[in-house]
Amino acid sequence: MFKYKIQSTSGKARAGTFTTPHGEIKTPVFMPCGTKATVKTLDPIEVKQAGCQILLGNTYHLHMRPGSELIAKHGGLHKFMKWDSPILTDSGGFQVFSLGRTENNKPKITDDGVEFYSHLDGSKHFFSPDKAIQIQKNLGADIIMAFDECAPGDSSHAYAKQAMERTHKWAVQSVDAFKKYCDPAKQTIYPIVQGVIYPDLREESAKFIAGLDTAGIAIGGLSVGESKENMYGMIDVVVPNLPDSKPRYLMGVGSPEDLIEGVYRGIDMFDCVLPTRIARHGAFWTKAGRQNLMNSKYRENLELLEEGCDCSTCLAGYSSSYIAHLIREKEVYGMRLLSIHNLRFLFRLMEQAREAILNGVYAEFRREFYENWK
Repeated sequence: MFKYKIQSTSGKARAGTFTTPHGEIKTPVFMPCGTKATVKTLDPIEVKQAGCQILLGNTYHLHMRPGSELIAKHGGLHKFMKWDSPILTDSGGFQVFSLGRTENNKPKITDDGVEFYSHLDGSKHFFSPDKAIQIQKNLGADIIMAFDECAPGDSSHAYAKQAMERTHKWAVQSVDAFKKYCDPAKQTIYPIVQGVIYPDLREESAKFIAGLDTAGIAIGGLSVGESKENMYGMIDVVVPNLPDSKPRYLMGVGSPEDLIEGVYRGIDMFDCVLPTRIARHGAFWTKAGRQNLMNSKYRENLELLEEGCDCSTCLAGYSSSYIAHLIREKEVYGMRLLSIHNLRFLFRLMEQAREAILNGVYAEFRREFYENWK
């Protein structure tokens, strides 16, 4: 289990296959977020039909409600949400720092873990590497994440270094906890590279994380407000220090151009809430870039969202005008139709990227993407 095989490369871009207990994942791959054990507005059949190979669940949210023990009683996330393909869970670290505060209390960080407050009712909680792994063991995801500190993007070099060193300590403790609690035939763990936007810290972190005995490696702390130039620059610093034999996961990244650039730089896996989030507000993607159904031009537009699109929304013949009406009226069905379109757009983009890599023409594929993208 958990074997990664590279089938072809094109420049730094890689096409591979990652084997898990719930099926093979063909990379590069985009993972939609089923944050609270569902991809918002969609059922598992629709998500699978759109082309999803693996989706993500959120440890923080599922721990807050309904609780990992209850999910374990169902047999884990797969049975709880009726999803029979691979699942990845994050460690909850990002949400602990971004959501785990009240008006008067901020998360309290020590080398032992983080004391934080529920965004639901203000109750006090504590996450340590050991606790985060126990929760993810209960959730039963194929791929689980080490607990880390995601330092703010504007952190000083001194604080970024402190957070990185704490992340390294927690990574070791997370791997130890994984070996203690988890069945390596059913689950595997990825530690996380940190270091904000400081090249020396990113290089140091990549080398440390690469030295751990894990099946894959994640890159965290990007796409959190820094410029795209800085994000791409940090990927360029990190990737050369990672082993070719392990899949590389860039956390929280999901815009089409960022996927194109990530693959170009050697990234294999991505996740983001973006495709369903923007759909709920009337935005969608075409080859020409991001569009918005709230624009008046769509009120009487009888055309499809995109001619030639193979998503079920476009294949069914729904007009832009109809979907725009649903979005304006805040009808859930409109959000569903757009979510399907956006997810299929990203899945198809990764399928096309993979095909270009297998044919040795990824650079040309990337250039053609930007000839249309605005």
